[in-house]
Amino acid sequence: MTIQGFDRLIFRYRLCLCVCFLFYFIALPTTSTRATTKGLSQIVTPDVQPEGDLSLSFQWQSKQIANPYEFQGELGLTKWFEVAVFQGIQPYETIFGCEVALIQKDPWLLTTGFINWSTRGEAPQPLLEAGHYTEHHKLIAGGLIVHGRPEAVLGYAYDYDKHWRFQVDYQSGRENFFTLGLTWSLNDEFQINPAIYFSNDHPNNVSGYVVFTYTFHFGKAEK
Repeated sequence: MTIQGFDRLIFRYRLCLCVCFLFYFIALPTTSTRATTKGLSQIVTPDVQPEGDLSLSFQWQSKQIANPYEFQGELGLTKWFEVAVFQGIQPYETIFGCEVALIQKDPWLLTTGFINWSTRGEAPQPLLEAGHYTEHHKLIAGGLIVHGRPEAVLGYAYDYDKHWRFQVDYQSGRENFFTLGLTWSLNDEFQINPAIYFSNDHPNNVSGYVVFTYTFHFGKAEK
């Protein structure tokens, strides 16, 4: 990477930090609750899938991001443990991940686990993420190990209401991205999440992404 490219990468990292903290502290609420929409665009989040919830997704994305066509299943086995499986179509590969909640005391979250363990030879990537979740504002920071090197992750989401979420995230590493996206929850089961990805290594490269998710609620309804 050239010095100019490195400077652009540092600028994107600082921009993501500024956006996250600016939105977070503009209207910080006093009450806290878990998200009514789930996930960000690029990074995993520290809020574990609720027990008994099974989410099935189809995502299309540019080849610059990952496998262009993927199916995903995400299942909350307990209130503190979830598993996820991705099935890529072209190329054909299966990817495994899991998350274990270490702290779930509102508004604080702390989660560990691994992602991207692939049948094409990719080793699992261990992660540790913290979150501060309130009714409208979700702030996420952490890191993971990729091919023996640490990478930072940072994310922010603003839940306007139970139907609309604005989200921004960043993962360091030249092969990763800075993203802007939103989530539209039509109801408690169906969501659409489009996003645009800006390459860390080639800032002028902009890629598209969209995921459709349907969630089955097999757990007991909370009272």
